[in-house]
Amino acid sequence: MSDLVPLQAVLNARSSSLPGEAAGAAGRRGCPLSDLRDRLRRAGLRPTRQRLSLGWLLFGRGDRHLTAEMLYDEAMRAKVPVSLATVYNTLHQFTEAGLLRQLALDGSKAYFDTNPSEHHHFYLEDEGQVLDMPDCGITVDSLPEAPPGMEIAGVEVIVRLRRRSGSRQS
Repeated sequence: MSDLVPLQAVLNARSSSLPGEAAGAAGRRGCPLSDLRDRLRRAGLRPTRQRLSLGWLLFGRGDRHLTAEMLYDEAMRAKVPVSLATVYNTLHQFTEAGLLRQLALDGSKAYFDTNPSEHHHFYLEDEGQVLDMPDCGITVDSLPEAPPGMEIAGVEVIVRLRRRSGSRQS
């Protein structure tokens, strides 16, 4: 049995909020689908059925990192009728609206982070897996000056990891 929640179950749910969302007035909690609709509207996006379905798959399971293909596979298992092109378009719309952060780790695929705040990552090259780096106070000193008319928008540290040849996992 899949651990993904069918969209119908989301439509019927009334007791919990999406991760990262405030609980509402006086601690009340509303429908998670309503919370997602509000989140999309606040980001300037119309809450279409496809955006709601993909948004539920993305944000309903906490902070994580996934590719368009991974989200498409989840949508197919949850019986959400979307094309891969729609998944790509939605991920890019969510990124432009500030709901996701795109990570360019591998020349052939982009990962999307459901936690858009500034933080750093480990990338496990052999497994194609992205992990949040613990907040350990990394500082980047001596940045170059931005070219005329430009400003530095942020600095991202990605530490690439791979298993040593001949090493065993303990």
